[in-house]
Amino acid sequence: MEITTHLDALRREGALLADAAARTDLATPVPTCPEWQLRDLVLHVGQVHRWVTGTVRDRLTAPMDAERQQAAWGPEPDDADLVAWFRTGHATLVDTLTAAPADLDCWTFLPAPSPLAFWARRQAHETAVHRVDADAAAGVEGPHADPEFAHDGIDELLAGFLTLGRSKVRSEHPRTLQVSASDGPGRWLLTISPEPITVEHAERPADLTLTGPARDLYLLLWNRLPDGGRVATAGDDSLLDLWREAAAIG
Repeated sequence: MEITTHLDALRREGALLADAAARTDLATPVPTCPEWQLRDLVLHVGQVHRWVTGTVRDRLTAPMDAERQQAAWGPEPDDADLVAWFRTGHATLVDTLTAAPADLDCWTFLPAPSPLAFWARRQAHETAVHRVDADAAAGVEGPHADPEFAHDGIDELLAGFLTLGRSKVRSEHPRTLQVSASDGPGRWLLTISPEPITVEHAERPADLTLTGPARDLYLLLWNRLPDGGRVATAGDDSLLDLWREAAAIG
């Protein structure tokens, strides 16, 4: 996807998250993040936005240390100011990424065509997934991700995050998970073993196959769709249970 497409998604999803928070009691539990209330969610995403803004703006070539991170976050707002604080940080992040040069050089943590492409993509999906969390707290179903964006988010998760080596999705004996989008070209074959997950862009028989619209697969794989939505399973469902227990990412 183009950087501008990711920036459009970041702009839209952040506004939707803020709107959901503005009409909901901030003490409301977040069903998709059981340990959080809505205020925790808004604070978390707002802090991430400020952290990324500082990384890009200051061209940092390594992760922020704790002192610099705290400075980037600024004082923690009270509930009365939290949504406005979030909107300000979100707008600043969008502006910072929009103004950044194509040859931006700064720290990243996943392979990407460029640091700018990485941060635009990462923040689009960070914000989109947490917007779903905010809608869950508000008790409403917000807009669905379009297939192209959902496909891109699945690929970032499976071919990016899950191969870093920090994932807790492991199996004593090698097992395979096939993920296939029914509304696009997305095909991912995961091998889960005692070692870090390996991913192929391929389609073959597997211990468990997940098939469905990209938007449902996107939320299921991010553990935001407990009922499975329109995703069909074929094979060993215990592998999906393992995923739900161990594939916890933000």
